[in-house]
Amino acid sequence: MEKVVITGMGTVNPLGLTVEESWKNALNGVSGVGPITLFDPTPLNVHFAAEVKNFIPENYMDAKEARRRDRFEQLGIAAARDALKSSGLEVTEANAGRIGVLVSSAIGGIKSLQDAVITNHDEGPRRVSPFLIPMLMPNGAAGMIAIDHQIKGPCFSVASACASGADGIGTAFLMLKAGMIDAALAGAAEMTICSTGVAAFDRVGAMSRRNDDYSMTPQPFDRNRDGLVMGEGAAVLVLERESHAQQRGANILAELAGYGATADAFHVTAPHEKGAGGAAAMLMALNSAGASVNDLGYINAHGTGTPLNDQSETRAVKAAFGDMAYKIPISSTKSMTGHMMGATGALEAIFCVQAVRESLLPPTIHYETPDPECDLDYVPNQAREKKITLAISNAFGFGGHNAVLAIRKYS
Repeated sequence: MEKVVITGMGTVNPLGLTVEESWKNALNGVSGVGPITLFDPTPLNVHFAAEVKNFIPENYMDAKEARRRDRFEQLGIAAARDALKSSGLEVTEANAGRIGVLVSSAIGGIKSLQDAVITNHDEGPRRVSPFLIPMLMPNGAAGMIAIDHQIKGPCFSVASACASGADGIGTAFLMLKAGMIDAALAGAAEMTICSTGVAAFDRVGAMSRRNDDYSMTPQPFDRNRDGLVMGEGAAVLVLERESHAQQRGANILAELAGYGATADAFHVTAPHEKGAGGAAAMLMALNSAGASVNDLGYINAHGTGTPLNDQSETRAVKAAFGDMAYKIPISSTKSMTGHMMGATGALEAIFCVQAVRESLLPPTIHYETPDPECDLDYVPNQAREKKITLAISNAFGFGGHNAVLAIRKYS
């Protein structure tokens, strides 16, 4: 069966507005966490997050369209534009129906919905924006990207909580393998840093509250971890059938070699204690890639920094790979980007592409105190040189969703 290859990438996230800037900062262990500036968080328990810095929507779209688009859509449109540009893929009338857009979101335009509820309550329904529905719907970014670039193939958004981006990429992978399309823009966009979003995730007990000193948070896999830090951003990859990419002379960055997806069927927010679903998804991704654990050189962990998630994921890696688990480097780039919810798996797929291309592994920063329950190699605090040919990216979401992507060095 024909390979699926990656020919373009774009991102805007707390570490940068380009792939190059983001990757450089990830390797240097730069934290994207800081005080919340998008709104006044004073009444809340959490006053810090990982925001996208210096993002100007008008650099990617005209001012009129920017006003009609939620910030998550603006971020997704920016990432998609850069991914398409970097790929060199030209959309024409002849090929538009053979290109898909699978840009996902876990939550969609929660900020627009929050503002509309306040407006409806304070000023009445006639003051609610007629653009509210396209601003809040999770498929909004995908639809607008298709409109902007006149892409007419399959276009939709996958919603599987924090696995949404990885599942969207995985779905595009399967469609390409099946020959339904020749190319796809796949990834995710998310922006939940508003008072409703922060309050909701805090109330479920997921967030760190270190307002007085957030300089060492989040702390994935560290004994003193106390919760996730909310992030925002978008990441999009251009995927193609290998023959299609070769025919147009594309620069192939890496191979998207495999995809695994499972459900814990355990709890609506907590991961399975033994990591059974995550382990099954990792093995499924390797099997899909025609690979074994001996081929695996790196795992980009889900690694949120919550006590339950990191312990469960560690157990999942051990359940999947046995004694080999101790020999596979694992890192959580969420220690730097925060948790970009549905978009996080897409960005971490980009980091895996960079890792196999450059033989460099990004670190888990803020790692100080080992946890007996988390005793694997988490690439603490400094990037590491390691020649690898295969990496996997884990994305596990509320509802028990597990999605794993396998990325292989292209040859």
